[in-house]
Amino acid sequence: MSTFLSQGVTLAFDDMSPPGGADRTIVLVHGFSSNRHEGWRRTGWYAAFERRRIRCIALDQRGHGESEKPHAPEAYERARLAADVIALLDHLGLQRVDLFGYSMGARTALATAIAAPDRVSNLIVGGVGGKLIGERSLGDAGMTMAQAMRAADPETITEPMLRSFRQFADEQGEDLEALACCTETVNPPHDVDGMRTLPMPVLVVAGQRDEPAGDPEELAQLFPYGHAVTVPGCDHFSAIPHALTKAAVFDFLDGLLDDPFAR
Repeated sequence: MSTFLSQGVTLAFDDMSPPGGADRTIVLVHGFSSNRHEGWRRTGWYAAFERRRIRCIALDQRGHGESEKPHAPEAYERARLAADVIALLDHLGLQRVDLFGYSMGARTALATAIAAPDRVSNLIVGGVGGKLIGERSLGDAGMTMAQAMRAADPETITEPMLRSFRQFADEQGEDLEALACCTETVNPPHDVDGMRTLPMPVLVVAGQRDEPAGDPEELAQLFPYGHAVTVPGCDHFSAIPHALTKAAVFDFLDGLLDDPFAR
């Protein structure tokens, strides 16, 4: 494990290059209540990138894994999370990379690309779709995600998606108060105008049964060079390790996907 400092917060990351050197570099940003090992190593992405001779850099977002975990909602503003990714690139002396984020990590990756489009060669956002635009927090109609994270007894969480995230966080031994603060952050709406001017190719990939994400094509149509892939039969949690998700990502990086939304 290596660490770097971003805005006074210590963040952990892995930096792995295949034997004999890499042909390209990708930075990976995990989702909410996950971490770099659970989100990327256990699901086979580290090994898959090594086989493809790709240098793989994965960080633990603040509040997760082995990174520092502030207990203040303002510490998790989307702009701060994006600044962490840019700080990592600066720390490693990397000018341009491919960038892949999943779920909350997709939101961080998207904000990073909008803030610093010259630093991103290809952008991959997974576990998101058309519902990203104008989205509301999970559980707005009843229990919030923050309440689910703070619940003394997880059995009192009746909303299935909230219970799944709480169970996942418990399994990973994550800091529940930090996660609650993360979901209480007030962010501005996603920058749709910024999405429409991104100069790099963008892949949007989500599971067919990922109801919170919505249709990947609806989001992909916002980008000048957008591509959409739906992974059959998968939900939000099962899409990320799936072989078809990996195939879509590598086809995209190899320039093999059709470009129906280019204009």
